[in-house]
Amino acid sequence: MLIASEARNLRKDERIERLEMLVAAFKQAAFGRRSEKSDPDQFELALEDLETAMAVIHAEEDAEDRAAKRPVKPRAANRGSLPKHLPRIEEIIEPDSLTCACGGCLHCIGEDVSERLDIVPAQFRVIVTRRPKYACRSCTDGVVQVPAPARLIPGGMPTEATVAHVLVSKYADHLALYRQAQIYSRQGVDLDRSTLADWVGRAAFELRPVHDALMADLKRSTKLFMDETRAPVLDPGARKTRTGYFWALARDDRPWGGTSPPGVVFTYAPGRGGQHAERILQGFGGILQVDGYAGYNRLIAADRIGPGIQLAHCWAHARRKLIEITRTGPAPIAEEGVVLIRNLYAIEEDIRGSDPAARLATRQERSAPILARIDEWLLHHRARVSAKSPLGEALAYIAKYRDGLGRFLTDGRVEIDNNTVERTIRPIALNRKNALFAGHDAGAENWAVIASLIETCKMNGVDPHAWLTATLSAIVRGHKQSQIDDLLPWNYGTTV
Repeated sequence: MLIASEARNLRKDERIERLEMLVAAFKQAAFGRRSEKSDPDQFELALEDLETAMAVIHAEEDAEDRAAKRPVKPRAANRGSLPKHLPRIEEIIEPDSLTCACGGCLHCIGEDVSERLDIVPAQFRVIVTRRPKYACRSCTDGVVQVPAPARLIPGGMPTEATVAHVLVSKYADHLALYRQAQIYSRQGVDLDRSTLADWVGRAAFELRPVHDALMADLKRSTKLFMDETRAPVLDPGARKTRTGYFWALARDDRPWGGTSPPGVVFTYAPGRGGQHAERILQGFGGILQVDGYAGYNRLIAADRIGPGIQLAHCWAHARRKLIEITRTGPAPIAEEGVVLIRNLYAIEEDIRGSDPAARLATRQERSAPILARIDEWLLHHRARVSAKSPLGEALAYIAKYRDGLGRFLTDGRVEIDNNTVERTIRPIALNRKNALFAGHDAGAENWAVIASLIETCKMNGVDPHAWLTATLSAIVRGHKQSQIDDLLPWNYGTTV
């Protein structure tokens, strides 16, 4: 009997060890160096299934312990924390009797308190607005009645909070409108997908001035990030999709203690040409941090008219090309380059949050010698490596953008890479994966408007639903166009 139990436990330990090794491998693939070209969402799905399988095994162990009346072993787990602002519903579990076996009365000498997270599913309710009519019995001067309050959807049924919920579900939680309609129908609320689409379109129209104000505010900065990502758009005439692009313009001065609030604004364009970047950036002058896409060279052309722009390039992209080479087998030259770049990143971790002057001083002292070594490494190996080989192309990339890659040594506000704006684009990519394509150019433009505002809320720690509800309500009440900046997400709670 004991031998059978030991064998069963051994098999269980082997299952757990095998699953833990798979989880570690998936995490390395998703978040380690190999994540450069991976799809993180697919890895997350796989991790969920693996961790669920592990939980089943642990549940089996706990059940066996309870059956054998052994103490259940506590397990290390990230159980999260329960915020203080959540309402507490207390239940007190008393003994059946407070009379002791000896006949005396039991008195309380302490208590054990535990908290569990409970969820009440979203509940629909109906706001009934009554407007009584009054008339005078002594004269015929007419009827007195308060005018009907303005609504976002004239004659429609949703409150501004309902529309905000639809927007957040679609653009923050990536839940398509037809899926939302299915969820609502389970509670007996039948809303056609086209009805929800009408709400979204009307909200996008009303929010466009706020989007434009966000764009104007960002372009008044002297240091921004820019990137672009595909936006497949349905082309009904050709019965297929064509490729448009979302261009992201972002600001995040927090790494160097800047006072301007972070934000991102997306703009849809039918193509990826540099003329679109030039149009979007009209009026901006300063440092623009980008990847190595050649279209950005248009911004620094000698014959370009407008404020001067300096390009800062991204070390993450330079490192990515070298990492790809190390995956195919022994690659000492590429590995040496990866180590040198990693040393630059280690210095950046040390100075994150410092003011620009301190960052610049540290970079001049510690990063400049490493960059000089990179220059020597680059010069030495480019003369010996075939220009058409993967390594030759990686070295040529670094050499081509060397000036922009070194920009962080001349200005303490410049980051070492373009990851700030790439992070803001990830939700767009996830929404694109769920929706597959936008229905038309106008739909992509609406997508850009709402996504800009929701992502800016998230960057500023503002609840998108609360902000959208308050902002749509303010717009419906006739918020002045001259004070539109007051509605920007970072001003929420002070002026809205």
